Amino acid sequence: MSQPTKGHRFAGLTVALVTPFNESGEVDYVELKRLVEWHVAQGTPCLAPVGTTGESPTLSHDEHEKVIATVVDTAAGRLKVMAGTGSNATSEAIRLTKFAQRAGADASLQVAPYYNRPSQEGLYAHFAAIAEACDIPQVLYNIPARTGRNIEPETVEKLSKLGPIVAIKEAAGSLDQTSELVLRTNLTVLSGDDSLTLPYLSVGGEGVVSVVGNIVPRDVMKLLEVYTGGHLVEARRMHLKLFALCKDLLGLAPNPVPIKTAMQILDRGNGVLRLPLVPLGAEARTRLIKCLDDYGLLGK
Repeated sequence: MSQPTKGHRFAGLTVALVTPFNESGEVDYVELKRLVEWHVAQGTPCLAPVGTTGESPTLSHDEHEKVIATVVDTAAGRLKVMAGTGSNATSEAIRLTKFAQRAGADASLQVAPYYNRPSQEGLYAHFAAIAEACDIPQVLYNIPARTGRNIEPETVEKLSKLGPIVAIKEAAGSLDQTSELVLRTNLTVLSGDDSLTLPYLSVGGEGVVSVVGNIVPRDVMKLLEVYTGGHLVEARRMHLKLFALCKDLLGLAPNPVPIKTAMQILDRGNGVLRLPLVPLGAEARTRLIKCLDDYGLLGK
């Protein structure tokens, strides 16, 4: 019998939540609460605030903490919260993770240190220090396209032996690497790319931290459900339908520009971004509208 994964309660769908801003560019906490309530009504099992999709690089320390606290308080135990608390400074990641733990988050999402590009030994030391300092369940986040460093499977295997580390959001885009993670660790492996959710499931992944889940969480949950139930033809059909949507939501501009624009088109936000992110151009916006229409969202 295979060993159960450590982070099984974080399997399934986690939505990488956007951070709403008002027209003045300030965090709109009223709208943030409304978004959380919408996800509760949709049945979304887990939210990940203040990650890449939440524009965490542009938030002040106070805003970062207040967004986490607002999401936790509004969720009130009705869904889980996997708070983004990573940093390229280990001390800052520990401080944020301790805050999330005090605030009542269910887990923390720990992105690999970015820009300073540590060695594999440095990556291990970074995550081990956080695990030593904080008891909250921790989900590693590997996204080398943004951080400049891949967390190699050998390093993840070592980290998987540390108690608080229970899962990994894998966004390197490699089925081989994902297979190695499943083979070498008992972590819950989550896709970090919506377009690769089904392929990752096929090699042992157990869910996704999803951007497209900001607008169609029930469809993502249905994909996971039909695959787990063994309905592979239906799972492939749903994957291909979602893939066409994800291609534009993730390919027209850096995340979260397209998803915030889509939410604005669907009357679920104002689409305001913080510099250095800028709005979609007219041609890309027209393409996005067609994509949403083809999916069937504009008639709802």
